[in-house]
Amino acid sequence: MKNVNYLLFDLDGTLVDSVPDLTISLNLLRAELDCPPLPEKQVCDMVGDGVSTLVERALGKELYQPAYTDRFMQLYSEHLIDHTHCYPGIEELLSDHSADKMAIVTNKPYQLTINLLEGLNLIKNFKIIVGGDSYAEKKPHPLPVIKALEGLGADPKQAVMIGDHHTDLYAGREAGTATCFCAYGMGNTDGLTTDFYAEQSTDLLQLFPGSF
Repeated sequence: MKNVNYLLFDLDGTLVDSVPDLTISLNLLRAELDCPPLPEKQVCDMVGDGVSTLVERALGKELYQPAYTDRFMQLYSEHLIDHTHCYPGIEELLSDHSADKMAIVTNKPYQLTINLLEGLNLIKNFKIIVGGDSYAEKKPHPLPVIKALEGLGADPKQAVMIGDHHTDLYAGREAGTATCFCAYGMGNTDGLTTDFYAEQSTDLLQLFPGSF
């Protein structure tokens, strides 16, 4: 098992359950376009590849226009933390480790990420926060993970990328980190083998215990 001193986290589906608020916001947009609402399970399956892709999946390629992504962003910013909450054990996990050794690497837009973390009083737990629009590439490209590692001053061999989607796993693997798949989230491994596996969010407490 690899020696891990730095924790890099995905956000949605890994630290927080945001599906209810994403569903509310997408369905408000769909209502404006005279489309019927989508169930949470269907929205859950659409998340993980950035906001534009999410909106396109929710509307369908024939209906989608870039302006609808902007409108979704407006709606979502208004409902960002109506129901979004940390998964069980996450707040305890974060409090057990130094902020200097933790980062967020998400495909969620940077400002929405900041607003969500501030709203849930989590922002204090992370030295580095990388959003989906922070750099020219987003996950599954390794660049966001590489930049987070640079910000932490971390050796990739001492870090783990923790996430619920294969985009996290590909990005971490290509950046040289260990990977941890969170099976309780929204995504899938795409058949990749990982170094760590969390069936439940509370498993992370055992996988990555104590203070560094």
